[in-house]
Amino acid sequence: MPSEPAVRTGPTAATPPKAQNGHRAATPRDARADRKTMAHDVRPDTPAARRAGAPGRPPRAGGAPRDVGDTPSGTTPTLRVLTEDGTRLPEPELDRWLAGLDPAAPDEAAREAARTTLLRLYEDMVVARRIDAEATALQRQGELALWPPLLGQEAAQVGSARALRDDDFVFSSYREHAVARVRGAELVDLVRVWRGVAVSGWDPYAIGMASPQVIIGAQTLHATGWAMGVQNDVDAGRVDAAAGFPVGVAYLGDGAMSQGDVNEAFVFASTYRSPVLFFCQNNQWAISEPVALQSRVPLAERARGFGMPGVRVDGNDVLAVLAVTRAALDQARHDGGPTLIEAVTYRMGPHTTADDPKRYRDAAEVEEWTGRDPIARFEAYLRSVGVLDDTGAARVQGVADAAAAELRAGCVALTDPPPLSLFDHVYAEPHHALERERAEYAHYLASFGDGDDGAGGPGAAGDRAASGTGTVTGVAR
Repeated sequence: MPSEPAVRTGPTAATPPKAQNGHRAATPRDARADRKTMAHDVRPDTPAARRAGAPGRPPRAGGAPRDVGDTPSGTTPTLRVLTEDGTRLPEPELDRWLAGLDPAAPDEAAREAARTTLLRLYEDMVVARRIDAEATALQRQGELALWPPLLGQEAAQVGSARALRDDDFVFSSYREHAVARVRGAELVDLVRVWRGVAVSGWDPYAIGMASPQVIIGAQTLHATGWAMGVQNDVDAGRVDAAAGFPVGVAYLGDGAMSQGDVNEAFVFASTYRSPVLFFCQNNQWAISEPVALQSRVPLAERARGFGMPGVRVDGNDVLAVLAVTRAALDQARHDGGPTLIEAVTYRMGPHTTADDPKRYRDAAEVEEWTGRDPIARFEAYLRSVGVLDDTGAARVQGVADAAAAELRAGCVALTDPPPLSLFDHVYAEPHHALERERAEYAHYLASFGDGDDGAGGPGAAGDRAASGTGTVTGVAR
């Protein structure tokens, strides 16, 4: 078990102080305390890193990763309510956002409600990990073209997603499978695009979540535009903001923080004080690029330059993530503007199933972060307070295994779409040029004969016709 980095707790390390001009007031930070904050990244000692002028990784006692918070400008504390062994830390400012989650509440009904919610968080994480493993296996077996695993990021995704309202709208990247499940996506919906049979896995308006964005960081612009639209609707009386604004929520990774689109979204969101939340999962690696080569300060500190608050949270602590997300959403709902949350976590698996992380990161680094496993941490806490026992854990594992079986059955049962569906959903309205292309492609397919859609291409079809082996069927993925 790696040594546990200290994390600042106390009244200053939580929800925003009194707002001024719509933004949280700055809180004085103790630079010395920052040097003890949770690990932010590991600086690599590789040829590429040395060429880039990275400081490299010196010998370090106890195996604790170096933190960009070691720099003088790193003064943002990492918020936490659970230690790595599952011990609950008293944190008054965060605890107010965890009201109703006390398994020792004096009222029996309150205790039961708390137990139900805590077990739901646990089940969400266990199921997310299990279906992620199943999807990875499906890709290895040739059933999916690609899969981006979420292993290690379950707490960041579940804790934030469970803080949302139904009328909020999520704009995600391609890794937020747990978020999609919490929002209501069917399990098979998670793999439709990765099997190549659909342009979107679900109806975005049915679950309040847009189709995942593969263009890095572009979803932050979409979330900001949606949030500005909410403001216009409120001003025009089309949306009743009595219960607070609906919030646009953009999920992004540490690599996206270097994209121009993201910085532009920050400018607009902060300038117009739009109801949007930027939730950055800092999983330490943008494919093979360590976060230390992207930022010399914690990513949350970049928010200051845009005039919005930045919060840094232990992304492997599901309760802390839930608390800070609730706080940021509350600010956005009441005309307080956007917040950037940096959830410090770790991508335990590859970037995608096409990636081999052993080529660029050390096994020792992965082992260190394995000791900070978000599910093991939360399970230890639940057992310590009597919410979970072996029977309960076995029940949840059974639910997860059933979900994996459902995912597999749904995936292999998916059929190829009609060839001409390629032209659907390209434009919002009929388009003459597109219709001409559709007609040309239909004519091309018809040239292969009855029942032959030309999936093998004209060369393959021609070869088969010449050899008398019949026609080609199916659509190439």
